Amino acid sequence: MTKPTKFEIIPVEELTTKGIVPDASPVLPIAFVVDDEHLIADTLSVVLRRFGFSAFAFYDAASAQEFAVTVTPDIVISDVQMPGMNGVDLAIALRESAPEVKVLLFSGQASTADLLSKAHDNGYTFSVLAKPIHPTELLAQVSSLMGGD
Repeated sequence: MTKPTKFEIIPVEELTTKGIVPDASPVLPIAFVVDDEHLIADTLSVVLRRFGFSAFAFYDAASAQEFAVTVTPDIVISDVQMPGMNGVDLAIALRESAPEVKVLLFSGQASTADLLSKAHDNGYTFSVLAKPIHPTELLAQVSSLMGGD
């Protein structure tokens, strides 16, 4: 069952992209967007595709981890709290197989702090954005992580 979501609807063409430059290289960076809320995963994937990424939407962490065996992402954008494997465990698993993978987590729940603390104790540090995330903020964070400052 999908959780109800409260978010602002923003047409992609109206996104503020000042200072955000899409990657112009012929090989598109690969982004995995993971969220058990299908609408969020799909929407963020569309936004990322519009700004120069080859983006894949996944509705659970296990599917993203399985696909990463075939395709290594450049960046993973994941919800933290999901049924089954959570986003922090996914990020750790992906970093173990591909240490260069960039990770951006988002969450709408306070219980995320415990998961992040456990990851930090094991040598992993991840940034977490509050959910819902505005697409312009997402693009700014992704640009920063990918070295587009």
